[in-house]
Amino acid sequence: MSEPHLNLIAGQWVGAEDLTENRNPSDPSDLIGLYASGGAEDVARASAAALTAQTAWFSAGPQPRADVLDRIATLIEMRAVEIGTMLAREEGKILPEAIAEARRAAQIFRFYAGEALRISGEALASVRPNVDIEILRAPLGVVGLITPWNFPIAIPAWKIAPALAYGNAVVFKPADLTPGTAHLLAQVIHQAGCPAGVFNLVMGSGARVGAALVADPLISGISFTGSVPTGRGIARAAAETMKKVQLEMGGKNPMVVLDDADLPTAVAACLNGAFFSTGQRCTASSRLIVQAGIHDAFVAELSHQMRAMRVGPALEAGSQMGPVVSGAQLQSNLRYVALARGEGCTVIGGEAFGDAGYFQTPALFLGADNAMRVAQEEIFGPCAAVIKVDDFDQALAVANDSPFGLSAGICTSSLRHARAFKHGAKAGMVMVNLPTAGVDYHVPFGGTKGSSQGAREQGRHAVEFYTTIKTSYSYAG
Repeated sequence: MSEPHLNLIAGQWVGAEDLTENRNPSDPSDLIGLYASGGAEDVARASAAALTAQTAWFSAGPQPRADVLDRIATLIEMRAVEIGTMLAREEGKILPEAIAEARRAAQIFRFYAGEALRISGEALASVRPNVDIEILRAPLGVVGLITPWNFPIAIPAWKIAPALAYGNAVVFKPADLTPGTAHLLAQVIHQAGCPAGVFNLVMGSGARVGAALVADPLISGISFTGSVPTGRGIARAAAETMKKVQLEMGGKNPMVVLDDADLPTAVAACLNGAFFSTGQRCTASSRLIVQAGIHDAFVAELSHQMRAMRVGPALEAGSQMGPVVSGAQLQSNLRYVALARGEGCTVIGGEAFGDAGYFQTPALFLGADNAMRVAQEEIFGPCAAVIKVDDFDQALAVANDSPFGLSAGICTSSLRHARAFKHGAKAGMVMVNLPTAGVDYHVPFGGTKGSSQGAREQGRHAVEFYTTIKTSYSYAG
């Protein structure tokens, strides 16, 4: 066994009081490594280092920030296969998806390298003579970033890159289940010449490190992606120290399939949206709302293609879906499969299999009603409820009948229905003849209702969270 992997605080790799094991969900006997598990003391040291470093980082101007971000992008590209292999090994995402995610992270850092040079302001005439007004964007200062395990390099990238681009310093807490990918990213950022203290990695549990980030008085903002209960708890706790908060908390995303949809297009979109990445995406298509006229043909073809998917080890060539991320997540998924039967659904698939690894076949819950728990609660696994409806109006009403509002999709050849859905869907992102999952990095990401709170992530809109407005007046009389 190699030496433990350490936290990065104030430019130094430092140990912590505890260590956590990182194991492979395709083969839990495969111990990937031991990773530092910090606590409140580590967060305090990291936030203090970040506060000290942030002023010089911002004051040096945008070009050094752009250069560092560009170097990070280049190094990620150079190490994309290595990073992707780690990602697949510890998270369970199949290798081609994992490598693609690493390359997406490089694209995100390169995009924000450019954005560092495009931070805009305004100049306005005052209502008073000889007074000029400037409206400028200033960094928050120190931001705490808390990320999930399902996209362990893409989501950290789309939080870290804008934070640094706009002149902030960062304390980064990755998910417990995927410390290896986060550690490789920290290595890259350190190697790229990010000044000591500007970026800090503190691995550890949410109960210890996450809670300490939210409570730390030196941290001005928290960007979090994870569960609804945790997000709500962060919002309540952050209010005590008046932190700015950005929360992304999940979805129960509808995909509407109308009678006039192209069947191959609809099946491909739903197969991708529901089951790729083992269904472990907050944008996954977990409610398939299908009009009666196409329902039977759609279910027959989707179930056929679903059954044909090859579920296997993430690093094995030919695997189309990897394992569930952990034993606990697998057991949760299986409880929902049992619940679907108990609620009256006909279940296709959804079986656990294999002597090693957390493998589950994809599942369809046929005959679902939108009031069922399996149609209202986020499962976060390869499970989709199929809900039959009579017409477009009913489909839209069912799609909007959810406490979540992240992504929504429709498959149709009708321009009228597509337009009505885009305007009527209560979601932050709407897809037409495309999977509900799968987004571009240069445009806003986020939802409505219980899915999101605060400013949007990604694209130029990220500036809304990572900066604050400063209005200055100058008298020239």
